[in-house]
Amino acid sequence: MVAKSLDAVRRVIDEMHLHLDQELTIDDMARTAMFSKFHFTRVFSEVTGTSPRRFLSALRLQRAKFLLLSTELNVADISSQVGYSSVGTFSSRFKICVGVSPSRFRELGGDVPELDAGSADACDAPDRVALRGRLVLPGDRPLGPVFVGLFPSSIPQGRPARFLELDGPGPFELRDVPEGNWHVLAHSVPYGTITGWAGDSHGTRDGLSVGRLGPVTVRAGVLPLPVDIVLRPADPWDPPVLLAVPTGAAGRVAA
Repeated sequence: MVAKSLDAVRRVIDEMHLHLDQELTIDDMARTAMFSKFHFTRVFSEVTGTSPRRFLSALRLQRAKFLLLSTELNVADISSQVGYSSVGTFSSRFKICVGVSPSRFRELGGDVPELDAGSADACDAPDRVALRGRLVLPGDRPLGPVFVGLFPSSIPQGRPARFLELDGPGPFELRDVPEGNWHVLAHSVPYGTITGWAGDSHGTRDGLSVGRLGPVTVRAGVLPLPVDIVLRPADPWDPPVLLAVPTGAAGRVAA
């Protein structure tokens, strides 16, 4: 049953890649999976950690990132190619998920120099806690910087509540963590890779290692248990890394 579910989800994701410029309904996806609509939605969410619609949206923005870096198409043409009828809606969504506007992302070549950590005044709260753990990168995976962050969903997009980029695997500590339910998402790319890219036009992410845990509940004044995250090769059903992680931020924690 597990293999059947993975095969079904893989077929749907392949179909998504082929039709990023078109409207794909849940009914369309369920037919491709050869499941009922409700069974498909449940299985897809269990396998990927997110809904079919959110996964499709992430793939569209991943494709847009690739086109911005590898072609001279203007932003309006790119927005159309990834299924947006409004360039304004596309640009707004891209900035929310990636961290910068499409034009700025292209201008920087995907190498975003700074991630806005937001206001730090809440960090003065005395009942904030730290989330500690260890990032493990198996020996058969290529070495590179490791990013770990706290996100409200299972897709690494938008501004993380807290983040840390390390020179490599090892212990980490995210300090002053806000209350809530958080997904701890981590990824590593080999040295020399453009961290803002993390995928080509077909979702190939050679060398990308990912790990996730959650949701983790954080309560004020209650020290969370340490977490271990083992990074592994990115599977086709892992949501794309949309966040443009800053380079040169190793060892820096979001304030």
